Order: sequence, then structure tokens, then C-alpha cells
Amino acid sequence: MSEKSKLLWRCRRGVKELDVLFTQFVESSYDALTDLEKQAFNKLLAIEDPDILGFMLYDVKPTDPEVASIVKKIHTSI
Repeated sequence: MSEKSKLLWRCRRGVKELDVLFTQFVESSYDALTDLEKQAFNKLLAIEDPDILGFMLYDVKPTDPEVASIVKKIHTSI
């Protein structure tokens, strides 16, 4: 299984909105990310869904600056 396939599997969340958002982001933008941005995206995926929903849908700001940066990048890509 390729790295991208594994990542797409990890993008499958318990919340349909996050599934769609993360899958679209990986398919359209992941390859262009820097290594640091890819690490930040993986950090984001390790966070619990309710917190991610706050970041993605309700303008809650992540306290981790790397996660905050990738959340901003996802927001601008959609």
C-alpha cells in the first residue's frame, strides 16, 4: 500500500464532512506540500474529531502553530 493510500485511509473519519474535506485536500493538494506541512497534516489527523471539527467548521484556533498553519492551508484550498 502506498503512502498516499495509507493517508487516504487515515482521512476516513467518523464525520462525513471531515472525510470529504480531507480526501479532497489530499487528492488535490497533498503532493505539493513541503515535508513540514505533511508532518503538520499528520499531526492534525492524530487529533480527535470533535476538536478537528472546531478547527475546520467553527473557527476554533489550534494552539499548535504547525497545526494552525495546515488548517489555514486546508481552508484556502477549498
